[in-house]
Formats: sequence, C-alpha cells, structure tokens
Amino acid sequence: MRAAYYIGNKNFQIEPGNAVPPGAGEVRIDVAYCGICGTDLHVYHGAMDRRVGDHRIIGHEMSGVVGALGDGITSLAVGERVVVRPLGSCGECPACKAGHDHICHKLKFLGLDSDGAMQTSWTVPAALVHRVGPSMDLRHAALVEPVAVACHDVRRGRVSPGEDVLVVGFGPIGMLVALVARHTGANVRVAEVNEDRSRIAATLGFPVCNPQTTSSEALLETTGGKGFDVVFEVAGVQQATDLAVAVAAARGRVVMVAIHSKPAQIDLFRFFWREVELIGARVYRPEDFDEAIHLLGDGTIPANLIITETVDLDYIADAFAGAHKGMKTILAIGEQS
Repeated sequence: MRAAYYIGNKNFQIEPGNAVPPGAGEVRIDVAYCGICGTDLHVYHGAMDRRVGDHRIIGHEMSGVVGALGDGITSLAVGERVVVRPLGSCGECPACKAGHDHICHKLKFLGLDSDGAMQTSWTVPAALVHRVGPSMDLRHAALVEPVAVACHDVRRGRVSPGEDVLVVGFGPIGMLVALVARHTGANVRVAEVNEDRSRIAATLGFPVCNPQTTSSEALLETTGGKGFDVVFEVAGVQQATDLAVAVAAARGRVVMVAIHSKPAQIDLFRFFWREVELIGARVYRPEDFDEAIHLLGDGTIPANLIITETVDLDYIADAFAGAHKGMKTILAIGEQS
C-alpha cells in the first residue's frame, strides 16, 4: 500500500502503509484514480491547515474496485467498480432529521476531516459507495463526484427546458453546470474572463462572452431584455456576484455555487424590485451521484475533454503545482485494470 500525505507548505510525502480491514458495514476499495479539485488546491496552498493538520491523506474525487467486504455487506461484491460519496453526517441534528443530511450541522468530509482517497487502499462505510458499472472507464468514473456537484446545482436552480441560463465562471465546475443545464433543455450562455476556458466553452457549443468587456445591458439583450431565468455564480469573486444579480430576470433564480473567501456585497434592492431568489447549493444528494453516473455513462459529459492530464501518484507534487493550467488533473493511484 502507498499513500500520499499532505505535510504542509505545499508538500506531500509518499509513505507505505497497511490496508485497513473493513469492519462491519464497511468496504475496502482498491483506489484506481483520484482527481484534484478546488478544495484540494485550497489545502495545498495552506488555506485549510487548521482543519486537515500536517499529516492527512486528502482527495475524494475517486474511482476504484471493491477489494474486501466487512460483515453484513450484501449490496456490493468484490471486484465491482465503484465511487464514494464522501460525506459523513451525524443523523441527529435538525438538518439530518429534516432529511437534509448532506448539509448536516456536523458534516464530516472524507479527505478533509478524515483520510481520503489519495492512497491505494481506502476503507469507507458501504452506505457511501455507488456502483458505476463494468463498462465505465475508471478514469472517467473519477469525475462522478464533481458531476454530482453540478447535478445538485442544476436541481437546486430548478432549471427547466427552454429557460435562459447564464453560467458565470467556466472552470471545471462551471463547465459541468453548463453541460448539465443544457442537458435539461435550457438555453445556456457562459461568462468567462480566461481566454483558454472561453475557447473550451466555444468548442462545446456555448455562446460565451468576457464580462470585463461585455456590459450587463448587452447580456440582457441576448435574452430580448428579459434577463436570465437562472444564473449560476461559479467564479467566487465580487464582480461575478454583481453580474449575476444584475442580469437575473424578474422572479429569476441566482444559484450561489462558488465558495467566497470573504463575504460578498449583494444588491438587495434588486432582489426586492424583481422578486429574485438567491439559492445556496452545497455538495450533493445520493440521487445526484446516480444522475452523474448516468450522464458520464451515456456520453453527455465529455470526460476526455475535461481530463487534461493524468499523473502517477509518485509525482503528486508536480500534479498539484500544475493543476491550475488545465481543467482536471487526475492522479493514477493503483491498478487501473
């Protein structure tokens, strides 16, 4: 067994280890791939040291094969291809009791609050495991978790066929939100300042503009002056929030997907004047994972375009240092049969 431990100051250390035998209700997974996500990059840059400490295996965008079953597990079999929904809820707080365990008041995130998937063997609760089917490429399956984020975002936005949708920010999650929203039948437009990402958006068939050179008035005109029925703010900067609010239609929905490092200012008068809704969207539900698996399986999500680099675990430091250059960097962890 090998594991990559984050040890602080942008450093990782590859260490040998022993596979943890699964206890009752648990599954041991032979990890094949693990993606590097925005949260992992926050860890890498030292923004989460207090939370993760200086000897943590991070990572949660993973795929692998069931290696061993704990007592009482009959829903899975050794050899099945799987992914993990990395959320640990308490089951007792008001959110959990209301059926919203994904936003548990005491939510624990596997790969942050406990060791994650950047190791060759990972033991997790079986209740968090989803099958991906024997035909899915395990490299593609490592995208299930971020696609599930996008599925949840679009579900929260109540996107309907024929609606005008604007996605502000076309990073990995913004791209996936745009693809999932278009799959629902919406008319999706993208606002992005990065030229490389704008080219990718155009390649995928999305009308795209640079919000630094395109006014909100000009964007409104693309909808005949009505405004956008749903706006997804996926950039996490003040200018993106300003734009999202300015171009929302009467009774439109602004879905806050991005995590802002400091409180953003919001034009509340606009919300009053146009009866606009502000909607939070955090992580995912089990049904979002199921939908993500389906969308990857049928080719709706162009996995090969999203995955821009695959790097062996031994070169994890190089992978993190260069992860900002493309859409998605995937670490090859173990056997990829």
